[in-house]
Amino acid sequence: MEKGVEIRYFAAARAAAGVDQTSFAPARFDSIIAQACISNPSLAHVISQCSFLLDSVAVHDQSCMVADGSVIDVLPRFAGG
Repeated sequence: MEKGVEIRYFAAARAAAGVDQTSFAPARFDSIIAQACISNPSLAHVISQCSFLLDSVAVHDQSCMVADGSVIDVLPRFAGG
């Protein structure tokens, strides 16, 4: 049974997305992010300045495959320490 890939948005990304989370089919990381932004220019702008976690690990290679059941966290820059 397919669960999909959950994207959780935080802070400014949540505001731009208008939702706390969305789900997508498993695919390459960069493809999933592009799908999330395709109809939302505000989110695309914010995401261009974000860092990402994939299953709690920092993403350094956005061409990696994302498995069914994985979670992507979208983390905007935060002020302060």
